[in-house]
Amino acid sequence: MVGEWAQVVRQQLVDGARLRERVAAEMAEPVVVAAKRLVTCLRAGHKVLLCGNGGSAADAQHLAAELVGRYTRERRGWPAIALTTDTSALTAIGNDYGYERIFDRQVEALGQAGDVLIAISTSGNSPNVLAAVARARAQGLYTLGFAGRDGGLLATACDLCLTVPHAETARIQELHITLGHILCDLVEAALTRQDAGD
Repeated sequence: MVGEWAQVVRQQLVDGARLRERVAAEMAEPVVVAAKRLVTCLRAGHKVLLCGNGGSAADAQHLAAELVGRYTRERRGWPAIALTTDTSALTAIGNDYGYERIFDRQVEALGQAGDVLIAISTSGNSPNVLAAVARARAQGLYTLGFAGRDGGLLATACDLCLTVPHAETARIQELHITLGHILCDLVEAALTRQDAGD
C-alpha cells in the first residue's frame, strides 16, 4: 500500500507541476493586466470585494486577508472585503431573497464605481457569483473572474477572467490561490514602491 500511495503522491505532484507550466506559458499577460487594474483601484482609494462558494469562499477570504494585512512586505493595509464572512448578512439575504442573491445584495450595498470585484467559481457557472458580477458591472465596478475548465459563463460575464484550463476542482483551486498570491505580490511591489517615493 505504501508504494501505491507514494505513486499517487508523485502523480498528483507531477500533474500539478505540468498544469503550472501550462498556466505560466498561457496566462502571464492576463495576470499582469489584472494586477495593473488592482493597482489602479487601490492607488485611487477604492476597494476590492471578493466572493465565491466553498473552497472558493476560503480563497476569497484568504486573498482579502493578504490585502488588508500583508503579503510579504510591510506597508499600510488596503481595503478588501470578502463577501463570504458576515453570517448575519448571508443568512438574512439568503432567507429573504434566496441564496442566489447573497453576494449581489452585498455588492449593491458596498460596491462603488472604481472598485474591483474578484469573483471566484471553479466551474464558472455559480449563479450567486454570476449575479454578483452582473450587479458589479451595472454599478461601474471592474470585474475579475477566477474560473476553471472552459471558464463557463464567468468567462464572458467578467471584464477579465483568469481561467485555469483543467477539469479537476482541486487542481483549479490550487492554481487560483497561486495566481492570487502572484497578484498580491505584484500589487504590493508596485504600491510599496509608490509609498517609498520611487
